[in-house]
Amino acid sequence: MPPRPRPRPRHIVHLVYRFAAGGLENVVVQLINHLPYDEFQHSVVAIAGFDEVFAARIERPDVQVFSLDKGPGQPFKLYPRMFKLFRLLRPDVLHSCNLAAMEFVPMAALAGVPRRVHVEHGWDVGDLGGGNAHYNLLRKIYKPFVHEFVAVAEPLHAYLLDKIGVPPEHLQLIPNGVDTRQFRPWQAGDALPAGWPFERGVDWVVGYVGRLVEVKNPLLLVDAFVALAQCGAPGTERMRLAMIGAGPLDAAVRQRMQDAGLIDRLWLPGVRSDVAEIFRALDCFVLPSLFEATSCTLQEAMATGLKMVATNVGGNAALLQGGRCGTLVPSEDAAALAAAILTHYASAAANPHAASKPPAAHNQPTAAMEVIARQYGLDAVVARYRRLFLA
Repeated sequence: MPPRPRPRPRHIVHLVYRFAAGGLENVVVQLINHLPYDEFQHSVVAIAGFDEVFAARIERPDVQVFSLDKGPGQPFKLYPRMFKLFRLLRPDVLHSCNLAAMEFVPMAALAGVPRRVHVEHGWDVGDLGGGNAHYNLLRKIYKPFVHEFVAVAEPLHAYLLDKIGVPPEHLQLIPNGVDTRQFRPWQAGDALPAGWPFERGVDWVVGYVGRLVEVKNPLLLVDAFVALAQCGAPGTERMRLAMIGAGPLDAAVRQRMQDAGLIDRLWLPGVRSDVAEIFRALDCFVLPSLFEATSCTLQEAMATGLKMVATNVGGNAALLQGGRCGTLVPSEDAAALAAAILTHYASAAANPHAASKPPAAHNQPTAAMEVIARQYGLDAVVARYRRLFLA
């Protein structure tokens, strides 16, 4: 008998609002790079544009990125263009992310896309907790055009189930995953990131990685850092602040540090592609957000074995095991955040020899590293998406 021909790869269109540095966009890149090459082909459609530097993180050479370059206002004028693009690409699967992309799922249905998967990654500042009645109505209107829903954290899963009315048999909880081969503790011989302005072992660096936008609340960390620098507690003169990312609050971050006379302690290099190396150079990671689902950067900090402080919002408590894997503080409480950072510094200063060595050097992974390996490994997450896309 002649050999049976291999089935053609299943074509996935990943639909996002903007394809630039961010958590959900990072998940799209992970899926493209790690789903089996012979089973899938991929296209990315960005509604409001894309960042070419970020798009370069895609390792496959056969992936096209399209942009509709949406401007302000409602997206209705883009419906015909999106319909034509779906007809041109003829995907087997639509993978839409968050409400802005969900608005185009009816066009995918009209164009005959046979499988439509929608993933909710989190709420923005105008819809914290899913309390925006208008957005809830839109999700209910578009719900019949989606075959399968995915929530990346328990609060989103409960929201889709209870408020939007997604049938439980068509709703999955798939957390974001982290590549533990890439995100690992500091080891002897590791180089510092390019342009790193601080001295390892002398400066004690508090770090944040993420967009500089309101929902991420980076100014809370700035206020806490300023309070620490001005309190005069022993060791605070060693503290430095690294904030990796870009966004509309960039100028405000610089200005507050400038006004406090601390601009020389700030490193604000913008978006970077060497995030894993930057994590390994930090001493403490802080996530000051107003809301998170399953935070990719918090997972990466956990995998790196860092000391961590996060606001007790969204999925952070579940990720940090209720505080077992890191410190949780109330949202928008700069004093509590500063106190938690100072506590971590004091514990490190009390045992500087142990603090200077990564957990892997002692063959003693932290509780956070064990949680990541057991529950959030990238291979297991990608395998779940593979089954979802092939169904």
